[in-house]
Amino acid sequence: MAPPGRRRGLPSTCTLLVGLLFFFASTASAASAVLGIDFGTEYIKAAIVKPGIPLEIVLTKDSKRKEASAIAFKPSKSTGQGVVYPERAYGGDALALAARFSGDVYPNLKPLLGKPLQDQSVVDDYQKLHPALQLVERDGRQTIAFKSKSFGDDGQAFSVEELLAMELQNIRDNAKTMAGKGTDVSEVVFTIPPFFTADEKRALETAANLAGFKVIGLITDGLAVGMNYATTRTFPDITKDDNKPEYHLVFDMGAGSTSATVLRFQGKTVKDIGRFNKTVQEVAVLGSGWDRTLGGDALNAVILDDMVTKFKESPGGKALSATTEDIKKHGRTMAKLWAQSEKSRQILSANSDTSASFESLYEDVDFRYKLSRTQYEAMTTEFAARVDGPITQALAQAELKWSDLDSVILHGGAVRTPFVQKRLESIADDKSKLRSNVNADEAAVFGAAFKAAGLSPSFRVKEIRDSDTNGYASGVQYIWNLKDRVQKLFTPTSPTGIVKEIPFKTTDEFEFTLWQEIPTATDQTVRSPVVQGRTENMTATVSKLVEDGCDREEIETKWLVRINPVDNLPEILKGSVSCEVEDTDKGGVLGGVKDFLGFGSKKGDQEPLKEGEEAPAENVSASSSAEEPAPSADTKVDSKVKEPKKKRVSSGIAVTTTAQGYEKFTKPEFSAMKDRLSAFDKSDKGRRDRAELQNSLEAYTYRTRDLLEDESFIAASTAEVRDKLSSSLSDISDWLYGEGSDATKEILKEKMKSLTDVVDPIIKRRDESVKRPEIIKTMEESLRQTKSMIDAIRNSIAEAAASAASAAEEAVVGTPSADPLAELDEDETPKTKPSKMDMGLAYTEDDLGVIEKAYESVESWLAEKMAAQDKLASHEDAAFSVRDVEGKAKELTEATMSILQKKIRDQQQQEKAKKSKSKSKSKSKTKKPTSTSTSSDAEQATPPVIELNVDQNGEPPSAEKIQKIVDEAVKGQEAEKQHVVDEL
Repeated sequence: MAPPGRRRGLPSTCTLLVGLLFFFASTASAASAVLGIDFGTEYIKAAIVKPGIPLEIVLTKDSKRKEASAIAFKPSKSTGQGVVYPERAYGGDALALAARFSGDVYPNLKPLLGKPLQDQSVVDDYQKLHPALQLVERDGRQTIAFKSKSFGDDGQAFSVEELLAMELQNIRDNAKTMAGKGTDVSEVVFTIPPFFTADEKRALETAANLAGFKVIGLITDGLAVGMNYATTRTFPDITKDDNKPEYHLVFDMGAGSTSATVLRFQGKTVKDIGRFNKTVQEVAVLGSGWDRTLGGDALNAVILDDMVTKFKESPGGKALSATTEDIKKHGRTMAKLWAQSEKSRQILSANSDTSASFESLYEDVDFRYKLSRTQYEAMTTEFAARVDGPITQALAQAELKWSDLDSVILHGGAVRTPFVQKRLESIADDKSKLRSNVNADEAAVFGAAFKAAGLSPSFRVKEIRDSDTNGYASGVQYIWNLKDRVQKLFTPTSPTGIVKEIPFKTTDEFEFTLWQEIPTATDQTVRSPVVQGRTENMTATVSKLVEDGCDREEIETKWLVRINPVDNLPEILKGSVSCEVEDTDKGGVLGGVKDFLGFGSKKGDQEPLKEGEEAPAENVSASSSAEEPAPSADTKVDSKVKEPKKKRVSSGIAVTTTAQGYEKFTKPEFSAMKDRLSAFDKSDKGRRDRAELQNSLEAYTYRTRDLLEDESFIAASTAEVRDKLSSSLSDISDWLYGEGSDATKEILKEKMKSLTDVVDPIIKRRDESVKRPEIIKTMEESLRQTKSMIDAIRNSIAEAAASAASAAEEAVVGTPSADPLAELDEDETPKTKPSKMDMGLAYTEDDLGVIEKAYESVESWLAEKMAAQDKLASHEDAAFSVRDVEGKAKELTEATMSILQKKIRDQQQQEKAKKSKSKSKSKSKTKKPTSTSTSSDAEQATPPVIELNVDQNGEPPSAEKIQKIVDEAVKGQEAEKQHVVDEL
């Protein structure tokens, strides 16, 4: 703050430039948007946050609020353009193709992310539901890929990440359409189940990167629901009174899995800027549990198996030679049954029974199926008992009981299943705790979008501090003294962002691995490696410390490890080696003498420690300087020499980290996948463009047929032209439904041009004939007004000449004053009221010539063109166009405006000359009375501002209107002068 009475200086140029930089940076970021994506097994939902669009669901191309998690390749017809890529379909459109192209429809890819082909449990479950799909191993990798029938045997297999990237690209395109042109949509937060491993998370991030996304966060499903729950609520402030936090359990049962998450909600007063405090809301995960295979798909599979069994037991099924296994391996049959099984389950959630009919289900055998809710619940008894598992696990991790919970928040589509509701009511201590107080379908995606907005610097949102967990126990493994050492670092409930320090006793190069403890299907656990660290300069760094005075046995090695807040995985932050050495920077006799004589540090013994700084070679140590002469007060000097200080020196360790488990794509592999996605995009765009051309051509033929019956169109064309056009329309219509279905874009454009070359001139003649009378009428009125203005200017010139002659005559016959000095005492202000001509608005002969020339040119042009037009028939091209008339009207307007602008400039120059003359005279005169100076100031009033606007038809104002504007300007100036006089 500047001292009192002292004016602050202006900001420097550098400061202004930095300010502008931040201004433009914030402006640029304001044009960006963030996404929250609820990545589900069956459906993918997205919500966007953008300036002007707060938390809005991204609609699909069919205006639906969620997109089925499926992509399909539809074999495309050859268009002669070298297109070899099939047409892609997404969501419901993709699932609709399953019965026809079952080998190229890829639904529910989430369970396959990051999984090796050798994981038989996952592969078998997926293959059972989709037998027509060919699962293979990606070249050089162990992860799952698909062989597409659309590319033949030589085609490269599609990885799960590549197919998922296509679905995410479709989501991103929909978001861009919703956000508007010029908006960047690249940052995203995904919801994931709490059981996602490092391999699954990295596979999801790879797919997102392929789609052009930047993953700024991963949030577990339960926490995302909790974030949405907290956005509209305020919780007790635990720092005040005896308030206690709230505990809620989110039970999420989706299509592929079930999870339970215990959350703690509380308010908290924290330090704000300066002396102020603020209250924030906190949402923390205390525990979670899950069942990877309990979900809607598992319940659908029960109905699917029952359908196959009853089909085989039907009369038509018994007549077949095929076995039950043969039917289950038939792709089209299973696609039909799978689609119907989900519909049947949803119907049974609200009805007591359901039925379905299939035509030619298998080898032309029809089938009719019926199922009651009682039968269905009897078949799913095993699944009902599994509902308890995730809840029990979550409460155990959080160390809470049912009675500690304030509510159970239900989320996911499968929670609507009646037996699930009954089971939850039976295990809850209070049924009223089961609440549907969030949107069971969209709460998670809204929570993810809110999280994304909070992470982005472009938005300011309600401050909700969230804390997720690791999900799995994790630790470190290394070899020391030829023995395998394992140490647990984090528990499954360790919050993200927490940092742990790991001490090691080795001083040589070594490597260690961070792992996650993953439970298996047999209730055992395996340590799955996540990241490996390998030192690069350990030996050299330790040797340097020893040279600097460190004792090798006392050197300490430490590593910092934390749970990454973005992906909730353990990561290596940094490593260091350190030890204590004697502080020789300011020691020795010389330093003591300086301190004694007052030339040392002014802060006494408070000396800063400089970690990792080497002692200069030329420094004198305590032992080498003991025999040097000392001053008389050597008592203090010897004291400092005998008690050297210690300081800790530290050096960083270079480490190379390598991700373990999920094999990252190499740069060539990643680039190849990007190129293939770009080729797909280009192929799809070409197909869309061709379809638009074909649709436009077809629509144009229909519109042209209607024109052939329009009277105005008939009047503007000849019978011969119309007959030829009608014949062309018939030929093109037949061609469109025949050979034209496979025509290239170039041929379609040629067909369209052959029609427009005939139709457009006729339409132009028709439109011109309709507009011509009105525009001519307007032009004639403009000429009349211009003629009136010419007459007004001519009269003005005559009046000015007469006024000048009269003024000259008065000057000759005037009587001089008897007082020779009277003229010096006269007021400079004229006694008479200034006329309009005195204001500098008088016209000259040159002005009159300019406007007369424009008038005569336009008038003769119009007469000539009108005469030529009268000789033409209605089906002939016009002698002049409406645009030609508008151009001539513009000439008149420009001529008029040029004169008025010239007059305004002349007036301004005249006023400047008057002011200059008045100032020069006032310097040579004695002081005048107040009234005289007042009058002189009034004479220097601002000249009138005259505004002349062209009307909406582009016509200049009439002469009468111009005269009125001039009069008002003069009156306004006189009023301004009088106002100045009154004030003085």
